[in-house]
Amino acid sequence: MLQVYILLIVTVMCESVDLTYHVKEGKRPGTIVGDISYERHLLDSVPPQDNGVITYSQLHESQNGDVQLFNVSKTGKLCTAMNLDAESLCKYNTECFRMVEIAVRQEEYFLKIIEIKVIIDDVNDNKPEFSHHQVDLQFYETDGKGTTKSIPNAIDKDVSVSNSQITYVLKNTNDPFKLSMSKSVIGTSKNEIILKQGLDREVKDFYLLEIIARDGGSPPKQSILKVRVTVTDENDSRPIFTQNIYNVSINKKDRRVQPVAIVLAEDKDVGQNGKVSYSFNSKTPDSVKSYFELDPKSGRILPHKIFPFEKRQTYKLFIDATDHGSPPLSSTAIVLINVLNQQNNAPRIDVKFVSKSDGNVVTISEGLKVGSFIAYVKVTDADSGHNGEVDCILNHEKFMLQSLGKNKYKVVIKSLVNRELESHMDLSIVCEDKGFPSLKTERKFSIEVMDINDVQPYFTKSTFKFLTYENEEPNFPVGFINATDPDLGLGGQLSYSLFDEHGYVLPFKISNFGFITTAQSLDHEKQDTYQFKALVKDNGTPSLNNTANVVVEIMDKNDNAPYFTFPSVSPFSLDVHYHPQTKSEITVLRASDRDSHANAFLRYEILGGNDKQLFTVNPYTGVLSFSRTVYQNDAGSYDLKFIVKDSGTPVLTATTTLSLTLTVSNTTARMYTAEDTESDNRIHINLMIIIVVAAVIVSVAIVVSVIVCVVHRKNQRDAKYGYGVSTNNDFVGERRPSGYISESMSSQYNTPVTMISDHNSTRISRTVQSGYKPGQSWKGSSSGLHNQDVTHQISVQEAAVTAGSRKEEQQRMLMTSDHFNEMLAISSPTNSGHGSTERNTVHYETLPACSIEQKFTHGPGNSYKESLQCLMPRIMTTGDNW
Repeated sequence: MLQVYILLIVTVMCESVDLTYHVKEGKRPGTIVGDISYERHLLDSVPPQDNGVITYSQLHESQNGDVQLFNVSKTGKLCTAMNLDAESLCKYNTECFRMVEIAVRQEEYFLKIIEIKVIIDDVNDNKPEFSHHQVDLQFYETDGKGTTKSIPNAIDKDVSVSNSQITYVLKNTNDPFKLSMSKSVIGTSKNEIILKQGLDREVKDFYLLEIIARDGGSPPKQSILKVRVTVTDENDSRPIFTQNIYNVSINKKDRRVQPVAIVLAEDKDVGQNGKVSYSFNSKTPDSVKSYFELDPKSGRILPHKIFPFEKRQTYKLFIDATDHGSPPLSSTAIVLINVLNQQNNAPRIDVKFVSKSDGNVVTISEGLKVGSFIAYVKVTDADSGHNGEVDCILNHEKFMLQSLGKNKYKVVIKSLVNRELESHMDLSIVCEDKGFPSLKTERKFSIEVMDINDVQPYFTKSTFKFLTYENEEPNFPVGFINATDPDLGLGGQLSYSLFDEHGYVLPFKISNFGFITTAQSLDHEKQDTYQFKALVKDNGTPSLNNTANVVVEIMDKNDNAPYFTFPSVSPFSLDVHYHPQTKSEITVLRASDRDSHANAFLRYEILGGNDKQLFTVNPYTGVLSFSRTVYQNDAGSYDLKFIVKDSGTPVLTATTTLSLTLTVSNTTARMYTAEDTESDNRIHINLMIIIVVAAVIVSVAIVVSVIVCVVHRKNQRDAKYGYGVSTNNDFVGERRPSGYISESMSSQYNTPVTMISDHNSTRISRTVQSGYKPGQSWKGSSSGLHNQDVTHQISVQEAAVTAGSRKEEQQRMLMTSDHFNEMLAISSPTNSGHGSTERNTVHYETLPACSIEQKFTHGPGNSYKESLQCLMPRIMTTGDNW
């Protein structure tokens, strides 16, 4: 009867199989099971398409949580997806196989569903195992020849008959025991130890036997059971069922409180040896045991949960009856339960997607064409007749349902999808049978539209400008650039890189987050600006990119000390010939600095050799001049030591020595005395008085001007509105138009110079004879400064005052400050003479200037005119003649 059921099941399953493949268990993942593309006869009924490529894809169960065992490539190669274990996948002594459904498509169009049966061939990878490594048997010494004792069987987990077929051998042949084997009703072995002769406990009361269990595999595997035999009384009867096979039929509507079947086994022993308990045998699958409950004491079998909605279902239970003896003895019976379905069932809808899904959500690309295959729908109804006839519909503007035959459909694209308009769509398939009343089932699932890389990334700005410092360590931060991409997934993942259009190696690098850092230390003097490109690209397919301009300006640090360009050597010899009519300027010191801005703004000082305080140097122009009147006793040699400082932080300096030989003409005063000092002091005191008086006069003039403007404005307003105003001026004095004088002051040296060279130094002999001419422009250069013209616009008002006598006439020049807010541009020369180029410009704004001019008489026939001009502290201008 059992063989008839198995034959019917195999026959039904084979009717719908297109292909059958074999694969051995234990093969590693990726093992090729078969090539479907070679089975061309399966596509004979499919009309050929022009230039089409046939692809294969495995259909995935949308709701089943089983692990996927096989994969199929687009070319039709069926491979294992994991290590196959027949023992965990299949039942004992049955054909182990799995069904695989393959969708055949030509480009995007569906052709056919191929159902493949993959048989997993069992490998002898399990040895027979006893439930215990050792058992104890008892024989009564009164037991005669032929007395038997049962021993437990070994179990082999292999599923094939050959690998799980076990033979037993008794190793100890000299003992008074032998091994007997027989088959039970379910095909398992029944093993017994038989007594060959009587036992005498006084002679020997203990025996140790070894039973070898060997399977039928190649090579065979075995295990050993140790049997301890004690000569005493024993439990020698096993429970016997009243029936070897129980066959019952029930309705699906039967109440759970009623038993499905009752099994009964009897044991001839008494006491604990005759007490019987019931349990499920290990051959009963867990899936079958989940539907039933077994009372271990009474043998009553009850339904445990609702049966599934199949037309007819048969369940096979293996029940063991075991006594409580030592060792326990057992026997097995089979219970066949037939569950009959006598009610109308709703249709069942199974949806399998071409692409992998996450539960009820499947993802498709927005680039799919109309008619593309999305899912395979299979509908089943456990009912018969009209109750089992089903119609299905899918109402959606983007998708439709096409029939593939009886209760089989495919879901295809009806119109193009666009992720930007609709990225998520909910679909519902409704199937309804033709029973009375009709029953319907609704299957819902969702479709996510996957973005394609169709938008290129773009920067937030077309040009990024950054400032950074020179001389910093590598990885010093420079700046951050940012780009965005509205695409999703890989199409929105961005990476950055830097490049130069001319192929130069850049001293910068950029991270994948857009942070630019230095790759090496930078030098402002070598290059102060870098212009290059930043490239951003996404990780989509195809990859899209964009570029932006990057400008990095290197900020200067004070890392270069100034150096003298004149004198060019140290010490440097200079001969100066002086006579009273010459100007006070001697020469101009020049220095340079490779830095820029404030770091290149230089100041000059005299460090030593000026004990007589005869010389002074302009700290900003570098003009070396006499600081006082020169006398004959000042003639001689002077070793003047100069220092030049920049304005950076920290301050850097350079020094040089000028060996100056001064010769004085005979017309010069003979000696510098204390009287001269007092005279000079008086001049300075008078000068300070003049400055104070001039300041007071200017202040009074400003106040008077403001009052006059206010009164004049009031008179104009009164005249406008018709009020009488006196035309007489209440203020004494005549108003005269102001004149503007634009005056440029320059110092030009047209002095012949004689160069005298020796081995140690260079000597310049120079006679200072140049004169200052009004109206000319004085030009002086210093390191880090452009040649400069100082122009002052001075408004001069002359007033002639006559008081008392005609002999006494004084003319005063009142200098007012009207236009003194002017800019002085100071920059370095274009070529320092040492291979470096200075490109630095610094703007300085002058203060309102004041000019006081006064004549002094010093000695017979000598007149001096002193002019004091107040400018910005960085620009000092001397008078034309002393």
